[in-house]
Amino acid sequence: MTSTQPRADRFSRELAELKIPDPAAGRSALWLRVGAAGMILGPVLGVIAYLMSHNTSDPLVQRDAIVIGLIGISVAIVGAALYLRHSITGFLRFWMARQSYELSLRAGADTNGED
Repeated sequence: MTSTQPRADRFSRELAELKIPDPAAGRSALWLRVGAAGMILGPVLGVIAYLMSHNTSDPLVQRDAIVIGLIGISVAIVGAALYLRHSITGFLRFWMARQSYELSLRAGADTNGED
């Protein structure tokens, strides 16, 4: 059985040939956390706006609460989009590496079968 190191080197070399930038894992994890925080912060802003609008009869404060509620909705949507985008990116990166490995195995089996 072959060692995994040459396979990893070959994969890195193939990625370099494809000119695919090496992903910064720390940056992706940061955006994943920012997205999760946005999904949590959005409903919190909504609850704050609800409590703010129901504790006053002043229309100006109620309108401010509507704006805060809309900002909460926007933050939740953007947070969900960020979280989903970076979650799917991680999965697709793994899927691409697995497909590349399986194709190289299949290509190796095809050339060995022709001997």
